[in-house]
Amino acid sequence: MMENYPRMVKPGHKPFDPVQLAYWTERIVCRREDNDHMRKYDSIHVAGVYRGISTGYAVGCCLRCIFCWSPPSRDFPEKYGRFLSSFQVFSELKRHAEKAGVRKCRLSGCEPTLCRKHLLSLLEYIEDDPYFRIFILETNGILFGVDKDYVRRLTAFSKVYVRVSLKAGTPEKFTEKTGAINDAFELPFRAIEHLLEYEIPFHVASMSLDPRIMDLKERIALASKLISIDPKLIDYLEEEIVDPYKMAIKRLKAAGITLKWPIEELYRPLKELIHNIKDLAKKKF
Repeated sequence: MMENYPRMVKPGHKPFDPVQLAYWTERIVCRREDNDHMRKYDSIHVAGVYRGISTGYAVGCCLRCIFCWSPPSRDFPEKYGRFLSSFQVFSELKRHAEKAGVRKCRLSGCEPTLCRKHLLSLLEYIEDDPYFRIFILETNGILFGVDKDYVRRLTAFSKVYVRVSLKAGTPEKFTEKTGAINDAFELPFRAIEHLLEYEIPFHVASMSLDPRIMDLKERIALASKLISIDPKLIDYLEEEIVDPYKMAIKRLKAAGITLKWPIEELYRPLKELIHNIKDLAKKKF
């Protein structure tokens, strides 16, 4: 079975269905044991982002982004990690948080919406414990886009804040950058619509500040797509650039892409331009 499991995107790759890959990956990284919902993790420690946040580095994703920084466990989930219950993860997150004096937590290095029962159980522990103030749920939006009820389940938790990460601005570029089929391009945007409907606090991030990885035409398409859902999404848009992490460079190279470092030019942030839509139409960036 693993002979056909998608690894890194390479020139001429066959696009995969990320929903099917999500379920395939769950068979590898999720497990039920003695009524506990287990998931594979690489490590748990405090990361420096968000001014310090206790982070569980889980295993498994349903996209194969060419600029992804995560460890090899993304591509070879069967080879890495150890299974932990939701309570074990909560306990480790809290232990590291208390030691560092931070009151935020998250899962990273993976797609946290995989292993749904594990995540929801973890969120229950976080919700019931007064120590943590917030759980930042960073997602590619695939499973939230395909399953509206999954988003509805988040309404039970007051500490959840969602960050939806968009990878591309057009279906063709989505396939090129993630390895997934064109049709899946719409799913993260559908996830955004579901979050809006259920009034879940969230913001959108996108790999759109870097001209090396997103050209002007694609950037305009991405902005237009967000504006069509809700113009306010641009006001809080977190735009990213590709960072020269070892695995990101390796995955870019596998895809046949070489970037110059350091980056020499950035786009003007979209949120500085959104109040003049005519500028977008005229491509004045």
